[in-house]
Amino acid sequence: MAEEGKKKGSMSVSEAGRKGGETVRNKYGHAFYESIGKKGGETVKAERGRAFYEAIGKKGGDSVKASRGVGFYEAIGKKGGESVKASRGTPFYEAIGRKGGNRVRSLIEEGKRATEASHPEPLDTKEEGPDDPMEEIAEPGSPDL
Repeated sequence: MAEEGKKKGSMSVSEAGRKGGETVRNKYGHAFYESIGKKGGETVKAERGRAFYEAIGKKGGDSVKASRGVGFYEAIGKKGGESVKASRGTPFYEAIGRKGGNRVRSLIEEGKRATEASHPEPLDTKEEGPDDPMEEIAEPGSPDL
């Protein structure tokens, strides 16, 4: 029966939503929400594109930054880093650092190859010619300047 002081059917909208959500969760489980969330996300992406997600992400980030400040991001970054370190250990950071270094090295090499491909002949700054620039100006048999 309804609680004392409340008439039958006097449930608020938020109470009804919470009750309905709990019923669905109990009936279908967590995976159901993942599935419908993924379908909804794919539909929105198809309709609005990636730029939409970038815009709402920036808007949300700016809102959090305005309300909590830059220090908030520093704190959660540190907390996340400590959590990863506790669960995966320092070898994880060593491995991803090595991967990052290798990636940077390969990008540098690709850049060098691209530059060499666009300039097949080496750029030589020294021109071939006489050692004394005045020899080039003076005609043979003329008095030295």
